[in-house]
Amino acid sequence: KDYVNGLCAAVKKAQSSLSVASAKQKNSAIITMADAIEANTELILKANEKDISLAGENGVPRTMIDRLTLTPERIKGIASALREVANLPDPCGNGTVTTRPNGLKISCIRVPLGVIGIIYEARPNVTVDAAALCLKSGNGAVLKGGKEAIETNRALMKVMKDALALTDISPDVIMLVDSTDRAATTALMNAVGYVDVLIPRGGKGLIRAVVDNATVPVIETGAGNCHVYVDKTADIEKAVKVTVNAKTSRPSVCNAAETLLVHSAVAEEMLVKFKAAAGKLEIRGCERTLKILKDATPATETDYDTEYNDYILAVKVVDSLDEAIEHIQKYSTGHSEAIITESVSAAQEFTKRVDAAAVYVNASTRFTDGGEFGFGAEIGISTQKLHARGPMGLNELTTVKYVIEGDGHVR
Repeated sequence: KDYVNGLCAAVKKAQSSLSVASAKQKNSAIITMADAIEANTELILKANEKDISLAGENGVPRTMIDRLTLTPERIKGIASALREVANLPDPCGNGTVTTRPNGLKISCIRVPLGVIGIIYEARPNVTVDAAALCLKSGNGAVLKGGKEAIETNRALMKVMKDALALTDISPDVIMLVDSTDRAATTALMNAVGYVDVLIPRGGKGLIRAVVDNATVPVIETGAGNCHVYVDKTADIEKAVKVTVNAKTSRPSVCNAAETLLVHSAVAEEMLVKFKAAAGKLEIRGCERTLKILKDATPATETDYDTEYNDYILAVKVVDSLDEAIEHIQKYSTGHSEAIITESVSAAQEFTKRVDAAAVYVNASTRFTDGGEFGFGAEIGISTQKLHARGPMGLNELTTVKYVIEGDGHVR
């Protein structure tokens, strides 16, 4: 606890200076970090190899190893994402000004949240994205990654802090909790007075644990039990293309589809063509699905409630749009939901009634991403409604301050 609180205190102290840094100073620091990451590709890859080797020995699932793995191309992509963040408008200081009839001038100004704690699983890119987004929005960051990525995270953090030492921004604005002990995670969740908000990124279990145990404010992100519903009016070729992308392009991420719902009127054609196009994929289906796809396995109630993050898909044949929406309302985590339809009225009904951060018509759920939405990188996908929802970019990492100017005004 003392170790974690010490890190948080150091970040809090450095953040007070960062909060008044100019956009030019912050952007220069982020670009310096990007350059340093590319220049140290070999060092980062060596650290990553240690993590991958250990993960393999410990039987870590292949989808998690995919998230964990860095390549020269992925490192270039991480550096490129930092440069994109540097090019985004600075959210701090923006606002509105109104003058009341009594002459009071009221300014509503965007300001940083303060110190943001982030607890996440084996995704080293989060270490860099989170550091850059927090820095750009004037926030300090205390990062606690999964034990599977500890060597990679240590290397990335060292490279970034060494880069910041060459700029006007203190290296103490970002800190890594360099411990794989669960007690360190608990300490971060309870760092009241040091951490202003905590953001968990990972599977349902991690998010639930943080929400249930944290005493600092939490923004829920990430858990994605996402659905694709193929309506009776759907263009089947389009439906197959979208569903294959939603499920198989990268099944380990939170915006991948986990359940396919198909209207009975098109079920046979859709499922046969989908199975042929999807490649190696385990399908767990309802009784009607099993009659169409002989190699599918029976789905249980748990299957429809599971975020697989793997090449597994739950399938259910439904008889109406209402039945599909009822299923989604029962099992959705509020992340991303899609309908494939040629009916304008069905699309409108679906988007009106489905309660999720992102609702798609004839497009893959895989687009739920800060970069794809034009926000630059994102800190996570918020599945709650306060204070942010959907991809959390720079604006969502700020709050507001009211500045009121008078001339001896009294009430």
